[in-house]
Amino acid sequence: MRDAVTTWFGAFVVEDQRVVASYPCPPDRAALLDRLRTRRDGRLTPEEVRLLAEHLEHGLRSRDRRLVTAGAKAGRFEAPELDPSSFGIDPSWLRELLLDEAQESLRLAWDPSVHIEEAVRALRDLDATRNLLGERLTSWAGRDAPPAEGDLTGSAEAVARRLTSESGGEVAALGGPSPALQQARRDLAELYLGLGGSSRAIERALEERVPVEAPNVSALLGPLLAARMIAQAGGLDRLARLPASTIQVLGAERAFFEHLRGHAPPPRHGLLFLHPDIQSAPRTSRGKLARALAGKVAIAARLDREGRPVRADLAAAFKHRTEEIRALGPRRGSAAKRRSSGPPLHRAAQHR
Repeated sequence: MRDAVTTWFGAFVVEDQRVVASYPCPPDRAALLDRLRTRRDGRLTPEEVRLLAEHLEHGLRSRDRRLVTAGAKAGRFEAPELDPSSFGIDPSWLRELLLDEAQESLRLAWDPSVHIEEAVRALRDLDATRNLLGERLTSWAGRDAPPAEGDLTGSAEAVARRLTSESGGEVAALGGPSPALQQARRDLAELYLGLGGSSRAIERALEERVPVEAPNVSALLGPLLAARMIAQAGGLDRLARLPASTIQVLGAERAFFEHLRGHAPPPRHGLLFLHPDIQSAPRTSRGKLARALAGKVAIAARLDREGRPVRADLAAAFKHRTEEIRALGPRRGSAAKRRSSGPPLHRAAQHR
């Protein structure tokens, strides 16, 4: 039986370690790169198609799964060393072709929504840092003795604005810090206010950009919630591949794993709870609404990944489903049933 040997520069029929038929690729880099990508995608090159058409009926063995799928017999054999230069192809081209293919693969795999992910993470970091600074400023301002009447009645932002506008004489009269520490505290207050300005700037940028990159998801969820969903999923490309059941609980991963350990009931929603229609719904209806919305988000993400225009019927269908669920109202006994059922391990413990 003859053996079919496939390489990056052609396809060959071998018998007793001797090439009896050769189908080399054209000695052109563009053609070789095209063959390389064809092989990577699991398809047959023109040379392999010709080889199978002329030799398959006589019996052919191959180690290549692509050829076996096309009709060759699977087999293990030792292939001879073939020199590409014998067919007019420079062996050094292989390195350049692999580098070109790697660059093309990286370009195809790049998801433009990565900048949305980074912006959402930046917002999260800014919020955490700003909360810490706000607590510190409020505590520090409360150390002035005796405190001025009404000075500490307000948010951390109000305290920060007061600290940036206070004069040295007023602080000294209130038993405040020394001038150097007062300046340091003022700088800290300005930093706190600056972080707030940065957060608002990122939010405005997201509200402007998300409807462009993910118009369907943005139309369903709003730009900011859509951005958080994309970031939580790991990009628009991955969000488009997730099933609706996973999208429904994105952002509730901790609760989901607690459920798998048997310590909590399954979560009914994650980030989707921030949607106004779900947040304002009765507790017993939120799971159904989140399920309906997750299904629409799954469709919207796939449309956005393909660059399709906005489909207004998705939002209309969700609105119609929302009205249906609210019209039905909570089912009697459903909440009690959920409370009594508990997670699987708890039920097993009850039976024991």
